[in-house]
Amino acid sequence: MWDALSSSILAGAFFAASAVIVLAGLRMTGLADRIADRTGLGEALIGGVLLGAATSLGGIIVSVTAALDGNASLAFSNSVGGIAAQTLFLAVADMFYRKVNLEHAAADLSNLFQGIVLMVLLTLPFLAMSSPEFTLWSVHPISLVIPLVYAGGLFTQRRVQDNPMWTPVATRDTMADEPDEEDDESRGQSTMRLFLIFGGLMLLMGVAGYVISKTASELAQRLDISGSTVGALATATVTSMPELVTTVAAVRRGALQLAVGGIIGGNTFDTLFLVASDISYREGSLYHAVSDADFYWIATALLMTGILIGGLIARQRQGPGKIGGESILLIGIYAAAVAIQFSTGP
Repeated sequence: MWDALSSSILAGAFFAASAVIVLAGLRMTGLADRIADRTGLGEALIGGVLLGAATSLGGIIVSVTAALDGNASLAFSNSVGGIAAQTLFLAVADMFYRKVNLEHAAADLSNLFQGIVLMVLLTLPFLAMSSPEFTLWSVHPISLVIPLVYAGGLFTQRRVQDNPMWTPVATRDTMADEPDEEDDESRGQSTMRLFLIFGGLMLLMGVAGYVISKTASELAQRLDISGSTVGALATATVTSMPELVTTVAAVRRGALQLAVGGIIGGNTFDTLFLVASDISYREGSLYHAVSDADFYWIATALLMTGILIGGLIARQRQGPGKIGGESILLIGIYAAAVAIQFSTGP
């Protein structure tokens, strides 16, 4: 079907699906903020789990579809490239919050802990790659470990949030996570209705993700571009656009913990792409079917996550250009990674 379409139609479908993902992601931000207030679970947890998973749905559809088609590199790099791109988005959001460094104002123990869980999850694919190529029903054992670490991290994060053993020092610039007062229209909508609308938007993003995967894979073949480049820089960036939109929108409405939690939580959820992709890839271990260029993006994501966690701990009030020093580093590292990707292959 897709190979019968012209390149112009494929490109048009790609950009149309991208627009659907961006618009649906924008609508989700306000819903997630209200759900956090209604349920009492807090912006950091809702941002990390509900919003993070929802905005990642388009990406997981891309990875699974690519894996089913036997395109291991696209499936893998779409996941890890998205993590690097989404971490960069916090630096972009920092530019929109002009009062103080975003990482200072959004100090939250849950986000800090989840960032550490993310770094642990990102090391597991390296263990898989360096271990013997052993599979169970064509699935590497590490793919069975990743969901356990993810679930354990969520359980512990909730415990850390409810019974913190230490808390960030409150300053005049710290933005606490406090429920917003709802208007008459919002109060007229039940919590169940909010969840239903949210679920409908997730479904829409999933369909758009499928279209993006098929059109991107076909265009890559016609243009002779590697799956690693397409996954890390094209599909990963496009399917990550909801995170950029929701993060900036959350910052502008003052929901800072939702903004940071949505990025870190979305990144943590994105590691599950690898599990779904390994299960969908029936030719053996996904981790042994990809190239060094794909693992290069995991190293980049690890480095960027480490810098982000350092920024959340150091809590610099204001750096050069009225953004945090860690934001400048994140921009520089991602720009360098993109330049290296283009300079080393098609």
